[in-house]
Amino acid sequence: MTDAKTPLLIKRYASRRLYNTETSDYVTLEDISGFISEGRDVKIIDLKTGDDLTRQYLLQIVAERESKGESVLPVAVLTDLVRSYTSQASSVVPQFLSMSFEMLRESQNTVVDNMAKANPMAQMPGMEAFRSQQEAFFKAMTGGTWAQPTAASEPEPEVNEPKEDLDAIKSQLADLQDKLSKLGK
Repeated sequence: MTDAKTPLLIKRYASRRLYNTETSDYVTLEDISGFISEGRDVKIIDLKTGDDLTRQYLLQIVAERESKGESVLPVAVLTDLVRSYTSQASSVVPQFLSMSFEMLRESQNTVVDNMAKANPMAQMPGMEAFRSQQEAFFKAMTGGTWAQPTAASEPEPEVNEPKEDLDAIKSQLADLQDKLSKLGK
C-alpha cells in the first residue's frame, strides 16, 4: 500500500504514453483525472529529459473537460486568466487563485461541520443521508479534494456570524483588487 500523501509518479515515454509507476501499467488522461478526483496528487515527468510535465497535463485535462461541456470556469474568468499572462498581474494571480480555493475548502468544511454540530436538525431521521449528499456535492465541486474534517485531530474552528465572514471576504477581495490595479498601472 502506498502513502496517499506521496504524489503518484507517472512517466511519459517518448511515444507519449503515460506509465503509472505504482501499478506498472499505462494510463490515460481520464485515469489521471480519476486519481485526482479520488484525492490523489500526481506528478508527471518526461522519462527522457526529467522535465516536470504535471502542469501541462492538468491544463489539458481541464481543457478537455471544458470542451466536453463540463463548464466550471466562466468565460470572464478564462478571459482574465489570459490577460494575466500579458500583464504585470501575472505575479499575483497564482497566489490569489490558491487563496480563493483554500477559502472555498475552508468554507465547505465549516458548513458541513456546523450542520453536524450546531444544528438541532442534525438529530432528525434522514439528516445523515442529507449530510452524505452534501459531502458528495462538495467533493464534486472541488474535484475530489474536499475531505471530511476530523473532530478529534483538529481544534474546534471559530464560528463567526455569516455577515462577519462576508465582510472579511469582501475586505480581502478589495485588497487583492487594489493590488492588481496597482500592478496594472
